[in-house]
Order: sequence, then C-alpha cells, then structure tokens
Amino acid sequence: MTDAWGVLGAYVADALGPRFRTREALLAWQDRRVRRHLRWLRATSSFYGDLYANLDDAEWRHFPTIDKTAMMRDFDRLNTAGVTLKDALRVAERAERERDFRPALGEITVGLSSGTSGARGVFLVSRAERVRWAGVILRRLLPGPLWRRQRVAFFLRANSNLYDSVASRRLRFEFFDLAAPLETHFPRLHALHPTVIVAPPSVLRLLAETGPNVSPTRVVSVAEVLEPQDRAVVAARFGSVFEVYQATEGFLGVSCRLGTLHLNEDLVAFDFENVGEERVSPIVTDFSRRTQPIVRYRLNDVLVPKRDGCACGSPLLAIERIEGRADDVLELGGRRVFPDFVRKALMSVPSVREYRARQVGPNDLEVELLPNEPLAREGAEAALRALAPTVRVTFVPYAFRPGARKLRRVERAWRP
Repeated sequence: MTDAWGVLGAYVADALGPRFRTREALLAWQDRRVRRHLRWLRATSSFYGDLYANLDDAEWRHFPTIDKTAMMRDFDRLNTAGVTLKDALRVAERAERERDFRPALGEITVGLSSGTSGARGVFLVSRAERVRWAGVILRRLLPGPLWRRQRVAFFLRANSNLYDSVASRRLRFEFFDLAAPLETHFPRLHALHPTVIVAPPSVLRLLAETGPNVSPTRVVSVAEVLEPQDRAVVAARFGSVFEVYQATEGFLGVSCRLGTLHLNEDLVAFDFENVGEERVSPIVTDFSRRTQPIVRYRLNDVLVPKRDGCACGSPLLAIERIEGRADDVLELGGRRVFPDFVRKALMSVPSVREYRARQVGPNDLEVELLPNEPLAREGAEAALRALAPTVRVTFVPYAFRPGARKLRRVERAWRP
C-alpha cells in the first residue's frame, strides 16, 4: 500500500507541477534544478566528483559528456547505491533468463538495456525513483484521471511489477510477454477488452491487421521507431496513435493533445549535437535521478526537431520524428544516408508493403522486402541507386516477426 500512495502522490505532484508560459522560464527553472543536483552529486558519486573537479556548475552545459561505455567502465564508482557491476549483472541476467523481474538488490531494481546499439547496459533504479516514475508515466499516459476505470495491456520485453501496487477494481494492468509468440496472447487480450494498449509499433501493427476484435480508447507506441506507414495502419484500425519516447536512461518524451511528440524537459534537460540534415543527437541530464545519475549522457538516437513548434502552445521542444539510432546512419558511396532517406526510397515503390535494409559492406546493402517479387525488387534497387548510384543490393527473404526482437528497418551492420 505504501507504493500505491507513493504513485498517487507522484501522479498528483505531476498534475500540479510547474507550468511555464515561455521557453526562457522553463530553461531558467531547469538550470536551477540541475545546479542543485550537481551540488549533491559531487559529494555523493566519486566518479562525477572527479570528472567535474574544478569546474563551475554555471557552465554545466559544457561539462564533459559520457556514454554507455564510460558508464559501464566506471559503474561501481558512478552509482550512489554501492552496487557493483558484477552483482547487478548477476541479478539482471537471471531475471531475463527466468522471465521473473521481481528479484532486486535490496530495494534497488536492476535492468538491462535492449542492446540495439551493441553491448547491453545495466541500469539501477531505487524504489522511490520507480514509484515517482510510475506516477508521472500514468498521469501523462492514461486518457483520463487515475480514478477512471481503465484496463491497460502492456506488451513489453520486461515486466514492471510496480504497476500492480496501484491496481484496483477500477484500474487493471495486464502484462503480455513479448518473449512468447504474440498469437498466444490473443485470447487473453480479447477477454481483457483493454481501454489502453501499450506496445512497440511493430506489435501494434500486427494487432491492427490480424489481432482480436478490441477497441481501446488509446494506443501507445513505445520502444521502437514509429514510422509513418505503421502509424497509418494502426490509426486506421484504432484511431490516433499516442507516442512515448522512453529509454532506460529516462522518460524522455510524450505526445501532447494534438499528437505532437514533446520532450519532457520538465523532467530531463536536453542538449544537442548537430549530426547534419536538420537532425540532432541528444545529450541528457536527469536532474532527479540519484541512484544511477544520468548527467551529460550521450544518447545514440537521431531526432528531427519540429521547425515551427506545436500549435498546443507548450514551451517543451516539439519533435517531428525520432529517426532511429545514430549508429544506423549508413555510409554508402562516400555519403551519409539517414534511415529516413532509405524509408522514403523503398516506400516510394508502389508494391512494397514492408522492408528491412542492412549495410553489410562498404557499399553493400542486404534488403528484405514484402512482397519479395521481381517487380518490387526492380523498383527497390532503382530507388536505392538514386540515393547511392554505386550501391550493390542483395535481396533476401523477409524474416522479421514482431515479438522479443526490436524492429530495426535500417541497420548498419558493417564498420570499416
């Protein structure tokens, strides 16, 4: 019951939290929160204390950045809970292997990142942080107040038992494990008649095309890139698609009432590295997370900011789209080819319904198509050669099935 009251408190605090009329007011408030966090951090984390020695906190946006490799290398000194990487890996790998996500190190929950960008990362979250995170997510995700009757279906790769603590006769949560074949979940999903479905877009699309007859009031896309062709199919079946930008590094963004994705700059501070073609890669600072502090942490994502902001009037930065992983930007014929360029090229072929493209050599693409027929292959090859005239294209059967593996339609599997 303690967790339930904590989640409710976080829900109410988020609902009544600060509102900013201007972007300048938001950034000034954010600056004060980050500086306060840094004062605590210097005294608590030996890693950050050494990294930021003799630096002026007023210049925090220019502090050194870290990435997952640096965080894993100095994991024992970076976290403030005294947890060793060896112990954290033991608990997390056992949970993944046994599909039982209850074990923890005391009150510290241990999780693994999905590893789409290489080696898997280990993340620690305290009980207080989990409770606060759950309250904020429920407030921003549910299509109505917490006390309204809701039945929420989570299609995820790992369960969070925390939501069970706030379940009631009016608010019900069901976990559907993506490690199991999706079709085996259909009878239980139909019996639940969910009002909200939370799932990766590849799963939402499968549910829209072949799933049971359910009519949720909200569908929420998580964990994968939501591409236009998936949004169109899901929206045609279920109505508008709500988008959440979330990672093990934090709750990073959520759709507004108009459907535009906004960054959660009232929870996390963002800086950006320009990666070209009006695209940026974020550097995040979570100014409330203490167990495993995330400060000036370089994410491996590519975002396209919205040029003209959003008509909803929010000062939170509006995002046109999340394009994918920075290390999935292809290098073909001496030029950078962003995943969206590949998507537009292949989806311009009238007969192509689905695709995956992997760079497997310096000028070589391995392409999966649906349908895998001569007309589609001919059009796809011509479209890709318009992007990179010297590219060599090999076609292989389309093999992806929605479920435990994340869908990456464009992947760079080759490095020089």
